[in-house]
Amino acid sequence: MERTVAKTLVVEGVLNANDAIAQANREQFDRAGTYVINLMSSPGAGKTTLLEHTLERLDGKLRIGVLEGDVQTTVDADRLLRFGIPVVQVNTDPGFGGACHLDANMVHHGLGALPLPAIDLLIIENVGNLVCPAEFKVGEDSRVMISSVTEGEDKPLKYPLMFRSADLILVNKVDLLPHLDFDLPQFLRNLDAVNPTAPRFLVSARTGQGVEDWCAWLLARRPNAGRTSPTD
Repeated sequence: MERTVAKTLVVEGVLNANDAIAQANREQFDRAGTYVINLMSSPGAGKTTLLEHTLERLDGKLRIGVLEGDVQTTVDADRLLRFGIPVVQVNTDPGFGGACHLDANMVHHGLGALPLPAIDLLIIENVGNLVCPAEFKVGEDSRVMISSVTEGEDKPLKYPLMFRSADLILVNKVDLLPHLDFDLPQFLRNLDAVNPTAPRFLVSARTGQGVEDWCAWLLARRPNAGRTSPTD
């Protein structure tokens, strides 16, 4: 029992410290007038490819910046440089011990290299993982979760916190449905079981299907619109 109590107190302490830095990040975003999206998914779900389509379609409509999170390499950040937008890479190894997620402190370290007052929309592409990113707030306005149809329809039930914490869920790679044994209606029922209120779009980051809906959702979120505390 004592070990359980001690472990609980340590976890609560870590999350409380993270929330304090997330609040500081949020205040920095507020001062700059920057709306922030925390984009989360498992590895290989299509975050970066979706971002490429997004940047193409929103060119000239929003001033966008990206903070890329990965354990190592700058591969994804390098892919986005061709759009001429501010892109900052945050690697969690070795500087942060190879963590499987971005926390508020890691994001804070990356913000110094971003011209926030010149960015309407900042997209934080979190490290690919279905567990830890959902537990750590970074000061974001909204959380968007991408789930690929290649992952199976049981994922909302297996990783409920990730799906429950999302403000929008993008069901990606739907162009592959004819070639997969994936039960889309069952997936949506599983999603309803853990997060019945979050909107969801069927998209294909490869073909661009559904990206217009996603971009319209982003355009509806203007700087300074509907901000709440990251500890809410």
